[in-house]
Formats: sequence, C-alpha cells, structure tokens
Amino acid sequence: MNMAALLGKSCVTIDGATKQTATLLFLHGLGDTGHGWASIFKDICPPYVKIICPTASVMPVSVNSGFRMPSWFDIYSLNKGGTEDEPGIRKAAQDVHAALESIEESGIPSNRILLGGFSQGGSLATFSALTYKRPLAGLLCLSFWVPINDKLSKEAMETNKDIPVLQCHGDSDPVVSYKFGEMTAEFFKSINCKNHTFNMYKGLVHSSSPQELSDIQQWLAQILPPQGGSM
Repeated sequence: MNMAALLGKSCVTIDGATKQTATLLFLHGLGDTGHGWASIFKDICPPYVKIICPTASVMPVSVNSGFRMPSWFDIYSLNKGGTEDEPGIRKAAQDVHAALESIEESGIPSNRILLGGFSQGGSLATFSALTYKRPLAGLLCLSFWVPINDKLSKEAMETNKDIPVLQCHGDSDPVVSYKFGEMTAEFFKSINCKNHTFNMYKGLVHSSSPQELSDIQQWLAQILPPQGGSM
C-alpha cells in the first residue's frame, strides 16, 4: 500500500461540522476496515476535526494460517519475542508518513494532526509517530503492542517523544494480552516519553467500551482545543 492507496477509495473520510483546523488519522486492527472506527469517532471528535480512517490492503496473514484479510503488515506470532515482519512494518510506516505529509500539504500543520490506531493499527501508529520528523498533536493507541521495540527505542526521534500519548488496554484482552499493555507502558517510560497516560479498563476484552470512549473524548478536547474560526 502507498500513500495514494492509504488515502484513496478505501479510505473513510468525515469532514468536520465546522471549519477544519485539525485532523485525526486512525488505523484499524487486523481484519477490520476503517468504517467502524470512523463512525465511532464521528460521535466523539470535536466538530473542527476531520476524521480519516483508511482500510489496509488485503494480504495473507501468517498467524491466521495465511488467510487473506486487511492487514497493515504480516504477523507471524502474538507471543513476546516472536519473529516480526520488520520490512513490512517499515514500509507501512513510510506510507503513513506520506499520508501525514499529504495532510500537512492540505493546510493542516503537523501539530494539529493526531495519529492513532487499534491493535495492529495502534502498533503501526506508534512506530510511525515515533519515527516522524515533525511534531504531531498526539498519539492515541488502543489494545496494541510496540513493534520491533528494541530498534524503535534507538530510532525514536526527539520530535515526538514529548507529544501527548494516550494508551488504553483492557485487563481481560484475550488477543493482545494486558501484559503487552504493561510492557508498552514501560517502553514509553524507557524512551523518556514525558506526556504518556496509560488507562487500564477492568473486564474489557479486545474491543472498546463506553468508558474508554468517554475518556478519549475528554482527552481529544484537551489536546486539540479549538482555534480561531473553529467554532
């Protein structure tokens, strides 16, 4: 997938109800599409935020016996220390960077662009944000893990180490274990991310919840306040 595909016909875009002064680029989880998350964010984003939820290309996924489904990169294992698709992750991050640059070229400065994702999409969003050359408004990642974290810890750029980061994870997640959430929190601490918040949700499985969405809504309003002409 390239930038044109990322923001192309498979991408769900919802314009803000008022003058757009910010953009949310949110990446779905394995096997999903951008449609469900676009509908969710339509209800909780400030009215001046444009919502962009692309859909990944369909590809065989090793962890699912080669079954073809929307995926940002291949996944070989969901176990700690398992083999990772480093070339695929890096290529996908390049596509995300190109999409961010395209949004900037449309007139939205990088510090008014929020990048986020769920599960595999959250993993890609994290890698992409921490290797992007200009500061973003924030990073919103749900029920995910940090990909190739040993290398990312060395490659993370100072430009986005201090942006607001909201990490959410359910303690009953059977797909991406809560242990990954704890390790991810430790990762952000290890790279000196000074504006990181980790929310744990009791009983939440591999999904979202009304409480989580309420917390996200409040956080969005804080990190993307209105600008002149937004309201």
